[in-house]
Amino acid sequence: MKKLFCLVAFFGSSAAYSQAIVKLPELQEMMNEGKQVKVINFWATWCAPCIKEMPFLERLNRENKDVKVLLVSLDFDLDHDQSKITGFVARKKIQSEVVILDESDPSKWIEKIDKNWSGALPATLVMNPTNGKRKLIQGELKKDDLEKSIAEVSQ
Repeated sequence: MKKLFCLVAFFGSSAAYSQAIVKLPELQEMMNEGKQVKVINFWATWCAPCIKEMPFLERLNRENKDVKVLLVSLDFDLDHDQSKITGFVARKKIQSEVVILDESDPSKWIEKIDKNWSGALPATLVMNPTNGKRKLIQGELKKDDLEKSIAEVSQ
């Protein structure tokens, strides 16, 4: 136990050191657990608009402890090399929680995330597990969109 504590203490809570690989049922559990409003961003390292909006998400993660930010990498759809994602997260110093979705057929799971999602990236789902309110933002996220959506699902 002490060895594990030392590793956690050394690496901190940075998501840069481990990104869990999850299947859809695990992701759905993460999305619905707890009472905290969640901002779930679906992105990929090859998606320029995804990368452009990362600073908004990182700022939200740092500054608003009432909201949980979860970054869901969809890179495995094209390339199963986890080191590319891990390296990207480390280089960008991403502190938000990052998971890698390991599902091979997007047409089978996209609708289970949100029926209105076209599958285009980036996509951000803002949801409140307590009251069931959800807001999907398709395309590049703007700061005002994010704040407005959080307020809408929080009411």
